[in-house]
Amino acid sequence: MTDSTETSGRLSRRRFLTGGAAAAGGVALAGTGYAVARATETTPPADAVGQAVEPFHGPHQAGIATAPQAVAAFIAFDLDDSLDVDGLRRLMLLWTEDARRLTQGQPTLADTEPELAGVPARLTVTVGFGPGVFDRPELADQRPDWLAPLPAFPTIDQLEDAFSGGDLLLQLGTDDPTTLSHAQRMMTKSARAFARVRWVQPGFTHGAGSVSPGQTPRNLMGQVDGTANPRPGTDAFDDIVWSTGQPAWVQGGTGIVIRRIRMELDTWDALERPAKEQIIGRRLDTGAPLTGEDEFDEPDFEAVGSDGLTVIPDFAHIRNAHSDSPARQFLRRPFSYDAGWLPDGRPDAGLLFVAYAADITTQFVPIQQRLAENDLFNTWTTPVGSAVFAIPPGCGPDGYLGETLLG
Repeated sequence: MTDSTETSGRLSRRRFLTGGAAAAGGVALAGTGYAVARATETTPPADAVGQAVEPFHGPHQAGIATAPQAVAAFIAFDLDDSLDVDGLRRLMLLWTEDARRLTQGQPTLADTEPELAGVPARLTVTVGFGPGVFDRPELADQRPDWLAPLPAFPTIDQLEDAFSGGDLLLQLGTDDPTTLSHAQRMMTKSARAFARVRWVQPGFTHGAGSVSPGQTPRNLMGQVDGTANPRPGTDAFDDIVWSTGQPAWVQGGTGIVIRRIRMELDTWDALERPAKEQIIGRRLDTGAPLTGEDEFDEPDFEAVGSDGLTVIPDFAHIRNAHSDSPARQFLRRPFSYDAGWLPDGRPDAGLLFVAYAADITTQFVPIQQRLAENDLFNTWTTPVGSAVFAIPPGCGPDGYLGETLLG
């Protein structure tokens, strides 16, 4: 922590709106009351959002158990073919120092716009290794068994190289879009001598302060997304997310799957609300399962209606995504994306489905296989990107990200 967490107490309407509304990624504020609200003694300082920081050092990398930020960017890199392990180590040292400074509101050592670093807005930087890292002979026996492209799901996948694969991952999250852009540019600049950008996928969720803390976000189809997530700080979260060491270097780290899923919003809009709720298995207004009253009520998959059919249909999304076993569960941090329009006039928008699990093969793949085979929701969603990375543990003040692998 730095003293950047202290606020000046000065109220600036312009900065307050920048920290709240702009971070919403272009989503308009609901109603007009916010715009005309009078300042009171309980009004947060104008730069409270902008000066908030997340710890960088620790046993786990930030950006996983961290409360979701308003905007994010996932950046994949291809390493130069000639880059050896020593070169990879140098890149990790550079990235660690850059991230250590940026997340605390300080410019990088080579920052050409240092003024832009002064608004950390809960910035986190998370680094991951793709399968290609382990093509180097010295690292070949250190690749986790689960670190590989996902198996093909031919009934649903229309994957594009522009959103798939990669040797390295940078995951950036913050509550301010300008901070995100600056951090992305600084981190990418540090990698130019070692790797080239393969793809960049920006995403967003609710803006900072626009929903209650801990409230489940909604995706662009209006559904609550992530209700069944384990809660950080619990044994269930630790068991599902953090690796216990297979191989040893990844202990305290995790695996990440990034699936870019285009939503067929035009045809979804044509459905009536009862049909949408049957397809999902939840009420759209409250997020409650069709057999419950509250979002967090356990769904009753055996309940039968007056028509003799199960209340939650066999094809419902929550039925096919459900698992009672931690061995078949994972953490989700979903972000929406809106890339404009496709050439045929359809919206190019959807979901960055981001999942974390200690073992991708045993925890994630079986659920994805079931969804691919049985989920009627597939009619309105199309996976167009897919990538898997191993996220190493965090580091201390004298260490660097990836040191458990690179030594």
